[in-house]
This record gives sequence, C-alpha cells and structure tokens, in this order.
Amino acid sequence: MQGERVHVFDKIETLNEAAAHRIRECAEEAVADHGAFHVALAGGQTPVGVYETLRRLDGFPWERAHVYLGDERNVPGDHPDSNYRMARESLLDHVPVPAGQVHPIDTGRPPDQAAAAYAELLQANLPRDGQDRPRFDLVLLGMGADGHVASLFPDTDILRRRKRLVAAVYVEKLETWRISLTLPAINAARHVALLVAGDKKADVVRHVFHAGAEATPLPVQLIRPEEGPEWFLDAAAGRHVTGAPA
Repeated sequence: MQGERVHVFDKIETLNEAAAHRIRECAEEAVADHGAFHVALAGGQTPVGVYETLRRLDGFPWERAHVYLGDERNVPGDHPDSNYRMARESLLDHVPVPAGQVHPIDTGRPPDQAAAAYAELLQANLPRDGQDRPRFDLVLLGMGADGHVASLFPDTDILRRRKRLVAAVYVEKLETWRISLTLPAINAARHVALLVAGDKKADVVRHVFHAGAEATPLPVQLIRPEEGPEWFLDAAAGRHVTGAPA
C-alpha cells in the first residue's frame, strides 16, 4: 500500500517502546507547531502495553495534551469493557494531563446523542488543516482479526459516513451499539499509527499488504491519511511482511 511505513519488532516490549517514543515525537511536533497535542487513543488490548510504557517516558508535554477516544463501547465509564476505563487505568491516572483536557465519550446518553455531542466537541476543540477540517495530531488504532479499526467493522453503515466526524453504529455480530470516529475524522489526522500484535492478526496483515486491487477492502484498508498510516507490528502479526524485525 502506498505511503505506508511499516515496523516489525521481534517482541512486544520493543514494539511498546518504539510506539511510545513515536507518540512523544508527535506530541513534541504538535506543541511546537500550534501549542497543543490532540490525540485519539485506541481501545483493545495491544495499546495497554504502549500506554504503560508511555507513562514512564521523561519529557512528555502532558500539560499540553488533549486526550480523546477513537471509539467507545456503549457501557458506563467504569465498566470492564469501557475503553475509557482501560485508558484511565493504564495511562491517564498516572500522568499530569489537566482533567479538563481529557474527553471521554458520554455513554450515559443514547448512542446517537453521544455521537453527536462528541462530534460537536471535536469541531470546537481540534485544530484545522488547510481545508478547514478538524484535525487530530495523532490517531492511535488497534486492529481486530476481522480487519476492523476503532468501531469500523466490515459491512456496517458507519463505513459510508462521509460528513460526520463521529457516529453510532450497531454491530450485529456483537449485538451491541458503539460510538466511533468515522473514516473522514481518522483520515484527516496529521498522523495515524496502527498498533497490531499477535498471531491471530497475521492473515489480515498479509491481506492488507498482498491482496489484489479487486479484493473488497477491509475497514483497515480504508485508513488513508495524507502521509499513510504508520504500522507497529510484533513478529507474530508481521510474519508475512517482507523484512526482518526491527
């Protein structure tokens, strides 16, 4: 895929370290450019180790960070499945981000209302690109074994949203509602990083990099920011990717 940077690491600890340092680089770049760092965090399991590593780095401009979620499950913020709970316990409770600069999704509202309110927040808070679009400095994404990112699952109507920054989506196979950034919101970001680990992801990674143009794209293949996404893969997930582990 064009414009993509791919890093394959021999072990998950090395991936965590490299990704954490890259996040700090993006933060420093954003603060130097416009005085703040607007980042959307990924949910799931792989980012936990990255967040735990990130909180131990020196020199991170936490006081300038504005933290959002790329997606959320339709559960209370203290629920075991909550992405906000995971982000708080693995990262946010341990770093000096001002409380007013942490922006969870309000799952106490009906999903459509929660999505609309979060979209309004992004419109008001995010810096703008040259086309006057709200723009994250960095969006972090995990990837599921079905190729989903954030809560953009295959064959769901959220993939067709072209004007909204955030939308609610009912994921039939999980029998639940989720709230997620849309493709336009993610693809407008200055940087997008994909954090992918585990053998169960290897076949999807192979499909992403080796499937023909005629194949129906998975949601992860629709992630097309201007500079291309940056991939952080462990050896298990990246075993079909050309090149030796970093």
